[in-house]
Amino acid sequence: MSAELPEYAERVLEVAERIPPGRVMTYGDVAEWLGAGGPRQVGRVMALYGGAVPWWRVVRADGRPLPGSEHRALEHYRAEGTPLRESAGEPRLVMRRARWDGRDGRDGGDEAHI
Repeated sequence: MSAELPEYAERVLEVAERIPPGRVMTYGDVAEWLGAGGPRQVGRVMALYGGAVPWWRVVRADGRPLPGSEHRALEHYRAEGTPLRESAGEPRLVMRRARWDGRDGRDGGDEAHI
């Protein structure tokens, strides 16, 4: 990460980079995992700096793709095999299957906070 990024932004982006393909974390999950900030702060970081990381893996809690970026996000979800369903004619993430808890298996899962 760049030394020019605020420290909190760097931490948020590092979490986004750790989310495995086909999985997601909500803005609130990221804040909880970090133990700092909240969903709005994470959303702000992603809006300002998220283009350099897999931004489509940090999502709204309702499972709807980010407004204005739906088509690009859906392309990524389909390519990665992220669980999706149709709801009222629009695709949504199946959060109970797609949500990642922060464990990657390489470190024994000690870092899972949610």
